[in-house]
Amino acid sequence: MSSTAASGATRLEPQAQKKSAAPWAALLLAPTVLLLLVVIVYPLISAVQMSFVKDSGLDPATGMFVEGGPAGFSNYTNWILQQCGGAACAPGSLGASFWSSFGNTFFYAAVTVVLETVFGFWMAIIMARTFKGRGILRAAVLVPWAIPTAVTAKLWYFMFDYNGVINTILPGNPILWLGSETSAKWAIIIADAWKTTPFMALLIVAGLQMIPGDVYEAARMDGASTWQRFRHITLPLVKPALMVAILFRTLDALRMYDLPAILTGGSNNTSTLSMLVVDQIRQGFNSASALSTITFLVIFGVAFIFIRFLGANVTEGSGPRKARRRPRPAETTTKESRA
Repeated sequence: MSSTAASGATRLEPQAQKKSAAPWAALLLAPTVLLLLVVIVYPLISAVQMSFVKDSGLDPATGMFVEGGPAGFSNYTNWILQQCGGAACAPGSLGASFWSSFGNTFFYAAVTVVLETVFGFWMAIIMARTFKGRGILRAAVLVPWAIPTAVTAKLWYFMFDYNGVINTILPGNPILWLGSETSAKWAIIIADAWKTTPFMALLIVAGLQMIPGDVYEAARMDGASTWQRFRHITLPLVKPALMVAILFRTLDALRMYDLPAILTGGSNNTSTLSMLVVDQIRQGFNSASALSTITFLVIFGVAFIFIRFLGANVTEGSGPRKARRRPRPAETTTKESRA
């Protein structure tokens, strides 16, 4: 009887400690929550409110300056339908660039994330091994990621120049990399993959180091080949870190701005949604707010798909959420008898 009471008291002590620590946890989190409210939530709400207001400007019918009034969803439909003043936007205008920028954004994100995942995994496997000079190699690999994006863009801008390093190394006639749509897009992809592949490798290395070496040793003794060990051990156990890395990189790639803005300036149909938002701000804040809200919803939708359907759970690890443990019949009977 005394042992049962002691065990019950032992179970109650952690609960009491959690309750006593809750106010301190809330107090410590308050500055961070307040900062997020000021920096993220308030601008987001303001942008949504502005997106339902017309832009101030000259009335094309009268030539008079008019203040913006309620717009309803017209700012959103104008972007989606690519309409300007009730008619189709002129080719080459910002309003006519929505779907091309939308496609470019997803094209950059898809190709760069795939390349960075493949090369990042390869680099992570090398860096996870034990060899002399591993620390120096890891530090050297992280240099491209540590360089500011603006510096990276300018560096590759000179390298892709007609008389730059790339054309000097490659055989044949020089290529005007930034002069055509296809080559300019691949120039942006190459520059972005060079910069952010170390980020993927760093996160994947952290996942590889969590795999016990005994698992590989047991598989090796059972006659598993290198490919079988990679497929049945490495990939499943590194999936949590891999999915989180892919999620972070995808969301970051969907917000790509500075790299294409410096490399091409949006010419040759290389603009992204973020670049379109910045360009539209100079013409009207409210319509730009609608476009930024659309961009936010797109990114939020991608994040929801990753977390809900692809198993990228950034709070509890990868995979489906764990079901709550139901009490066993014996435990239920014991609790009822105690009551």
